[in-house]
Amino acid sequence: MQDTLTNLRIKDGVAGPPTGPLTLEDLYKQHRMRLVRLALLLVDEPSTAEDVVQEAFAGLHRNWKGLRDAQAAVGYLRTAVVNGSRSVLRRRKTARDYTPPHVANARSAESLAMLTAEHQAVVKALQQLPPRQREVLVLRYYGDLSEAEIAEATGISKGTVKSTASRALDALQKIMAG
Repeated sequence: MQDTLTNLRIKDGVAGPPTGPLTLEDLYKQHRMRLVRLALLLVDEPSTAEDVVQEAFAGLHRNWKGLRDAQAAVGYLRTAVVNGSRSVLRRRKTARDYTPPHVANARSAESLAMLTAEHQAVVKALQQLPPRQREVLVLRYYGDLSEAEIAEATGISKGTVKSTASRALDALQKIMAG
């Protein structure tokens, strides 16, 4: 165990105390592997861990001239690695939790035969919506326009298009369920 720790310290370049003023290159040689191991324990993926550490060093490089105490740089790097790892984990969670709002599904032959009846039910439900909601849904899902294009076509803001579409879908769902 002690041999392993000694070997790791040698790989980290921590075998002896630094001589002269501490440079970014010294920090990189001395602490890079330790920081990569830290990031690897947090993000569980070697290439991502290396990217997190690289970003931390890049951030330190951008702020190197404003650094008052070079010894505090190690703490800065460690904090940057932990924060970078947290960001990676947040992005992963967001990506895992994301489900596209309208996933196209392949229809069976039976569902294609029923399409006209389903289509008629949707058209009938659309007729029960207020005019603006009906316009927004028709332009979005039948006209395949973007929110910006709908906003331009109807003369309302993009935010209003979003909220109107959301309310219209909720109302349409209630109408179709009832």
